[in-house]
Amino acid sequence: MASKFVGVAGLPRAGSTLLCQLLGEHPEINCEGHSSPLCNSLLATRRFISDDQFFLSQLDVQFDTTYDHLRTAMRGFLHGWYRDSDKPVVVDKNRAWLHCIELLLHLDPAARLLIPIRDLNQIYGSIEAQHQKSILVDFIDHLADYDRLGRADKLFAQDKSIGAPLSSIQAVQDLPQSVKDRIYFVKFEDLVAEPTETMSRIYAWLQVSPHTINPEQLTVTPHESDSHYRFKYLHRKQTAISPPLPHDIPPRIQKLIAKACNWYFEWFYPKNQ
Repeated sequence: MASKFVGVAGLPRAGSTLLCQLLGEHPEINCEGHSSPLCNSLLATRRFISDDQFFLSQLDVQFDTTYDHLRTAMRGFLHGWYRDSDKPVVVDKNRAWLHCIELLLHLDPAARLLIPIRDLNQIYGSIEAQHQKSILVDFIDHLADYDRLGRADKLFAQDKSIGAPLSSIQAVQDLPQSVKDRIYFVKFEDLVAEPTETMSRIYAWLQVSPHTINPEQLTVTPHESDSHYRFKYLHRKQTAISPPLPHDIPPRIQKLIAKACNWYFEWFYPKNQ
């Protein structure tokens, strides 16, 4: 029997690494914690097969049968990725899962998504702070030459590291309720301030056995590549949870973020407005 599938998507610097580390503490959950190519592979398969002339010609004469072949193959690929897992739940981390949640649920109607979120000012502040520590190295999308305001504006663009997942979160409001019910937003602030209570609620939502974590004694496994992200988005793991100090955000940048993302604060952080 295939394991239950759980995706982790969400915003950068919003606690996805920590969330995966805590999920892995549960004895019924297999969570490697690295960003996975599984979602990208499924999207690439859809793009490739949609241009394949043999596949298209078969759709002309036997649509239902051919479509079922494709669905069975992609479903097998999805669950085959973690076929060697002996645990009832597997967790796969990739920011694109929320963007393609309807594709995922078409393949596995029981799948669920956990979406880490955080105050957007602090997400920007965390990225900028990491950039200042590695200022001699450019971003993967070449943002180092901008001033701080310009860099903030670019980071929130629709195709950039904050703006892209943010657009996917905004698009949740257009989804049917049955799809929304498969999504759980995890606030970074709750995760670091009340980790035991927050994880207990998440475990219950995932329908696994109750389990109490020890936030002062966490298992540390190898983190994913930081050089891939030019050391602007670190994935360090610690043996204990320690809430980070808040970043001081310039007023002009705060106004830029508030204006562009008012809907986000109204939805998740109304007290911050």
